[in-house]
Amino acid sequence: MMALPLIFDIRHGSMDDGPGIRTTVFFKGCPLSCIWCHNPESMRLEAEIIWDFLVCAGCNACSMVCPTGALEVSQEVTFHREICTACGACAVECPSNARRPVGKQYPVEELVRILLLDKGFYRSTGGVTFSGGEPTLHVEYLSMVLQALKKENISTALQTCGAFDIEIFRRHLLPYLDLVYFDLKLCDSASHMTYTGFGNEQLLTNFSALSREIGEKLVPRVPLVPGITATELNLTGIASFLRELGITSCQLLPFNPEGIEKRRLVGHPVPPGISVSFMELNEERRLRELFRSQLQL
Repeated sequence: MMALPLIFDIRHGSMDDGPGIRTTVFFKGCPLSCIWCHNPESMRLEAEIIWDFLVCAGCNACSMVCPTGALEVSQEVTFHREICTACGACAVECPSNARRPVGKQYPVEELVRILLLDKGFYRSTGGVTFSGGEPTLHVEYLSMVLQALKKENISTALQTCGAFDIEIFRRHLLPYLDLVYFDLKLCDSASHMTYTGFGNEQLLTNFSALSREIGEKLVPRVPLVPGITATELNLTGIASFLRELGITSCQLLPFNPEGIEKRRLVGHPVPPGISVSFMELNEERRLRELFRSQLQL
């Protein structure tokens, strides 16, 4: 029996995840652990509980229903995440919405039904985008959803870090995708390992293969993380890699520091060295121009 993945958000009416008006499905679980990730609640495969202690009323309702004793309420609330099973009982009882579950399972038929409710908005260029986390961790499930959408003539897109088995990807996902947004983060493998916990050799090999096979359906993207990916050395290296493949366009994604706050909510430590603010506009413009000039040499 196929294991159902956890989906932590279904965003309706999105204008940022591909052409037109789209519905974006966010899967939990990712093989990378990028220290700048703006969706840190997507990193782990298992369910988690968000705890926003700034709005916690300290009412003790959560600790009274917690089956593992993960919650203690005295002068302040203590959350022992190491013994929390993310059963969600505390979230049901929380009157201030300070506790919320992250991750829900949807049978294929139910997810497709939800996505088809937005079909009227997909006319022309719109459609459904699958994001995360890393959707390709759930190949069988994702393939079934994609096939159901294609039967309804709905445009489909995938956002991926590229850490997948290329043969499995070709066989089960690629025939049902109209666009593949592929993130390129760092051109140096050692730096890639340092900041994402994963080397980049497989990712670059997969990108190169897809660039030859699907052409403009493959859209490279680079997140502009201050001091990490947004450096002259890194951007020049990525531009050179793309040029060698005959690619002269690439999306540069502005850094979003909201992941720092989300880390607090899901109990992930904030890595040292990560920026807590947006990049200066003039610096972002300079790097964009540098990248554009290098890409089109």
